[in-house]
Amino acid sequence: MKIRFCEHNKGKGKVFRRLREEFPDLNIKIKECVKQCGACREMPMATVDKKKVVARDGDELYRKILEAIAQAAGKE
Repeated sequence: MKIRFCEHNKGKGKVFRRLREEFPDLNIKIKECVKQCGACREMPMATVDKKKVVARDGDELYRKILEAIAQAAGKE
């Protein structure tokens, strides 16, 4: 599973650190750009396996990413 954050997105910091601490084996990176500028400018967002995940705040983004991780684990 690949989780990518844009370095320009304001909502990434705390979410990125929490995920790195809790899931050190996942491929989580901050990239220069994730090619989602419209969403990135407006709200916290990340891409999870190239699918856009957006939220109102960092806590909601974190929960949505956890849901995506759980769904991926259920498919294996």
